[in-house]
Amino acid sequence: MATTSPISPRLVKGGIVTMDPDTAAVQSVIALQYNPDSLSRTLQIQAVQGGQDGVRVDALRLRGPAIETIKVEAELDATDQLEFPTQFPNAVQYGLQPQLAQLEMLVNPTVETLNADNAMANAGTLEIIPLEQPLTLFVWSSNRVVPVRLTDFSITEEAFDTSLNPIRAKVSLGMRVLNVDDLGFDHPGGHIFMTYLSNKEQLAAKAGSAALTVLGLGGIP
Repeated sequence: MATTSPISPRLVKGGIVTMDPDTAAVQSVIALQYNPDSLSRTLQIQAVQGGQDGVRVDALRLRGPAIETIKVEAELDATDQLEFPTQFPNAVQYGLQPQLAQLEMLVNPTVETLNADNAMANAGTLEIIPLEQPLTLFVWSSNRVVPVRLTDFSITEEAFDTSLNPIRAKVSLGMRVLNVDDLGFDHPGGHIFMTYLSNKEQLAAKAGSAALTVLGLGGIP
């Protein structure tokens, strides 16, 4: 088995953390097996809508934080684990099904929750409302920890063992960053978003500002 040199830097992995939305207690930590080679982000600007009927509106005002969406594709592979069956018995018996199921439960309520809500509804003690999921955080370095809602989730299983367990797969995750407009300032996710935005401000300040002459200008016209 390959060993890691003691002088090699520790590889930080991206992943997903789930938390109790009320107490902020960590419920689960999912580390990606391999960090994706690319991550795409889109920011939709929340500008004030243009005026109608000749009403003048300040075009420089923002209604709130930009709506950010993240797209990432992760690869899962059980081949290395299958070479050591006594060390990884779950990989031998189930392939990648445990890891895939762990991700799928991010977008599914538990059986216990469904049964409990159904029992309460049948007893007439529950008004039917959408089920609340744990607070989900996408972690991509210590500077980028963001509350998200999964909006798109697809799995492509590419290879199987003799029992048809998937042993190689690609997972595509689409996420929308939840900001204080979505969660409120007092919500644990709201606090995490404000820290995320504060980190952006600090990083932006480190970039500095170029001189106007770099742009071919001696001054603003």
